[in-house]
Amino acid sequence: MLAMEFGRILMECGASARIVEEYVIRVAEGLGAKRVDLRVGYASLAITVGISDSGITRMRKVGHLGVNQRLDQGLRQLVRRLETEKLSLDVTEAELARLVKETPRHPGWLVDLAVGLACASFSRLLDVDWQAFLPVFGAAAIGQFVRRQLLMRHVNVFIVATVVAFLASFISGLASRWWLSGTVDRAMVSAVLLLVPGVPALNAQYDVMGGHPTLGNARAVWVGTILIFLAIGVWLSQMVLGEGL
Repeated sequence: MLAMEFGRILMECGASARIVEEYVIRVAEGLGAKRVDLRVGYASLAITVGISDSGITRMRKVGHLGVNQRLDQGLRQLVRRLETEKLSLDVTEAELARLVKETPRHPGWLVDLAVGLACASFSRLLDVDWQAFLPVFGAAAIGQFVRRQLLMRHVNVFIVATVVAFLASFISGLASRWWLSGTVDRAMVSAVLLLVPGVPALNAQYDVMGGHPTLGNARAVWVGTILIFLAIGVWLSQMVLGEGL
C-alpha cells in the first residue's frame, strides 16, 4: 500500500507511466518485496507484491492528474534515501506524509502573474503587436485566477476550460481593441494558452511509446477534449466581439 501511495502521488504530480512504474517497484523492493507486478491505469493502480511463496494484490484509486514538480522531485529523493539508507516502512511512511504536508507551493497571486507573463511572452512569438501585450498579460492572469478558484470548488475541468477560455479571450480582445491593436484575433488566442495541457500531451506520447498504450490513449482523449472545450470558449468570445468570423 505504501508503494502504491508513492505511485498515486507521482501520477497526480504529472509523472509518466514509466516513472511511476520504476519508482513504485523500487519502493516495494526497497521494503523487502521479491516480486512486484504493477498495472498503471488512468484512474487507478493495481499492484501484486510477492515475498517468498506469498503474494498480495491491492488496487488504489488515482485522483486528478495535475503538475507538481517540487513534490515529484521530493518523492524521487525519498526513494533514493530508502535505497541507500535502508529506511524502515514506518520511517518511509512518515517521511512521505511529511513531504505531502510540508512541500511548499508558490502563492496563488505569483502563479497568476507568472501565467499572465508567459502568455504575453508567447503572444510576441505569434507576432502580436506591443499594443496587445498588456491586454494579453492581464487577461491571462485573470483567467488563471478564475481557473484556480473554480478548480478549488471542484467545478468540472471541461466546464472550467470553456469558461476561462471565453473570459480570457474576451477580455484580451476587448482591451486590445481599446489599445488600437492590429492583431486582436491573435491576442485572443494567446490569452488562452494557459489552458493548453502540455504535460499531459507529452505524457500521452511517452506512455504510448513506452509500452502503455491504454494509458497513453486515455490521456490523449483527455487532452483532445480539453482542446475542444477551449476552442468552444474562444469561438463564443469571437462571436460576441465579432472577431475571426
